[in-house]
Amino acid sequence: MKYNIVNRGDETSVRTMERFHELAAECGLKLDPENPDIVVSIGGDGTMLHAFHLYADKLDQTSFVGIHTGHLGFYADWKPMELETLLRHMATESAEPIRTVKYPIIEIQIVAEQGTETYLALNECTLKGVEGTLVAELRINDERFEMFRGDGICISTPTGSTGYNRSLNGAILHPSLEAVQIAEMASLNNRVYRSLGSSIVLPKHHHCDISPKKGQKILLTLDHLNMQLTDLISIRCMVADRKVSFVRYRPFPFWNRVRESFIGDIVE
Repeated sequence: MKYNIVNRGDETSVRTMERFHELAAECGLKLDPENPDIVVSIGGDGTMLHAFHLYADKLDQTSFVGIHTGHLGFYADWKPMELETLLRHMATESAEPIRTVKYPIIEIQIVAEQGTETYLALNECTLKGVEGTLVAELRINDERFEMFRGDGICISTPTGSTGYNRSLNGAILHPSLEAVQIAEMASLNNRVYRSLGSSIVLPKHHHCDISPKKGQKILLTLDHLNMQLTDLISIRCMVADRKVSFVRYRPFPFWNRVRESFIGDIVE
C-alpha cells in the first residue's frame, strides 16, 4: 500500500502527520508522493480540496481519505485519536481492492480567446463580475435558456451542494445522484434580463454553456482556486466522466453528515 499526506500546516495537523508516518512505517506502508494508492488529507474540507487538485490527473488510480483536525467536515471521516484503527485497515487490506465510494465531480471547459482548457472541480465553480454585475447568456444542451444579470452563478457537485450552493437556497443533493446544480447569486429581473430565479439540476450527459457579455472582467473560481479572465468567451459545465474515490472502511451516511453539520442533536 502506497500513500501520501496533504496537511493543513497548523500545529495539530503537522503533529498528526508525523504520528501517521511513524505508524505507517510500523505497518509496512510505503510513502510515495508520485503514485499513491491513498492520499490522506489531514485538516479540513479545504485541505481535501487541495489534495484533490494535486492528484486530479490520477483519479483512476488514487483514492482519498480525510482526517479532521478541526470541525467535522463532509470529506473527513476520521479523528487524530483514531489513527491506529485507520492504519490497521489500510495495512490489513493492502493486498485487496481498497473499499471506496465514488462521488460525481464536475467538468468545466473554459473557452477563451487564447484557446480551450478543461478543469475538474470537487465542490463548485463560480463566475462573478469583477467590476460590476455579471451579464451572461445561459444555453442548456445548445438551446438558449435565459439572459442572466446578477452577482454571479454557482455550479456545484452533489457533495458541493452543501456549501456555497446551500447559502444561495439551492437544494442539497445526495452524492449518488450524477448531477450538476446551477444556482443564481442575487439575480436582477426586468424587461431585459429574465432568469428562472431558482437553482436548476442537470443530469449526466446534459451540459450548460455560460457566455458572459463581451469585454467583462470575470472572476472564476474552481473550488479554492481563483483566476481573473478578461478574454473569456464561455464556459461549459457538465458532470465529468470520471469520479473521485473516497476510502470507506466504515459507514458514514451522507445524511448523518448533513444533520451533524447543520442541525445537530434533535431535542425531543
